[in-house]
Amino acid sequence: MPPQPTPTPTRRRRGVAATEFAVCLPMLMLLLLGMLECCTMIFLKQSLAVAAYEGAHTALAPGATDADVQAACTGILNDRRVVGGAAQILPGPLSSLSEGDYVQVQVTAPTDANAILPARFFRGRVLQSTATMMKEL
Repeated sequence: MPPQPTPTPTRRRRGVAATEFAVCLPMLMLLLLGMLECCTMIFLKQSLAVAAYEGAHTALAPGATDADVQAACTGILNDRRVVGGAAQILPGPLSSLSEGDYVQVQVTAPTDANAILPARFFRGRVLQSTATMMKEL
């Protein structure tokens, strides 16, 4: 029986590289998917902040109504494709506020409805953002 040829160093290196790739690929994919999900949630949080600011800014206009504030917030959320967003005016209806009172607009959205990946790292949370401004004139 003839002797078996010994593997060359090049063959061994290819095997080691393939093994290292097989071990590292799941970790790299998890890292990539985690970064995508984090960036999506950062965009969602920023969208809520912009909507809250625009809602509070709308509330300061003379003759503004609660419906105007809701429309401003909803418009921003729709433009940014935020699903399930809701705006709330605190402490109450704009008609009850007088000059010098603070208007607070709080905008919330669930993370589950706005995630782009099926494996959600932010499962079951609700993000919110609030803008507070003083009513003048």
